[in-house]
Amino acid sequence: MGQFEGKTAIVTGGSSGIGLAAAERLAAEGAHVFITGRNQDALESAVKTIGSATAVAGDIADLADLDRLYAAVRARGKGLDIVFANAAAGSFASLEETTPEHFDQVFATNVRGTLFTVQKALPLLNKGASVILNSSVRADDGLATFGAYSASKAALRSYGRTWANELKDRGIRVNVVSPGTIDTPVLEKAVGADKVDEARASFAARVPLGRMGTPREVADAVLFLASDQSSFILGANIYVDGGEKQF
Repeated sequence: MGQFEGKTAIVTGGSSGIGLAAAERLAAEGAHVFITGRNQDALESAVKTIGSATAVAGDIADLADLDRLYAAVRARGKGLDIVFANAAAGSFASLEETTPEHFDQVFATNVRGTLFTVQKALPLLNKGASVILNSSVRADDGLATFGAYSASKAALRSYGRTWANELKDRGIRVNVVSPGTIDTPVLEKAVGADKVDEARASFAARVPLGRMGTPREVADAVLFLASDQSSFILGANIYVDGGEKQF
């Protein structure tokens, strides 16, 4: 039996990259995983890969979509044990180039969407549940032209500490995972297919281990934070960054 046998998990943005890897790991340990995303075809493909999973298409920035997600979880009748708030949006824009539309899109998903993902989970969270927020090392490093994204991820770090304090009396642990330079499909979407190899080389050069990380490596940290193995960890921020922020 896996360590999450009989448990219920949610992974937002679970159809690709880090979210998909985390959903696969949780399901492999026995959890039934609800995944969300905006692309129905990608979700259906992910469910086949994950196994014990239910896909609920939607955008976490849309509260009605979140309500549909939690209605599906409620209908299963077993509450909720793990929330990995992973879904995010990001694109490059310098201070001069930032528009209200760019700012609103990033913060609507990364901050507002994550806030209400967790808030709407509260009535369903079982005692001993674990909530993991996906932040980023970009919250620390001042990467040029990534200001709105970095600021939104710093906001999640702050929320993680506050929510950990607010929910501890319910036996609910809240922690944050901060991936470093991870090779996911998001990179190509952000910089374009013609620049993705150059971007990979540039990012890898910043990492002491000399390479980009994999979604599976982040998923392993999520699995740890979701499990009883991290029972004395609360309000923490775990870097999965190949040493990028440690030197």
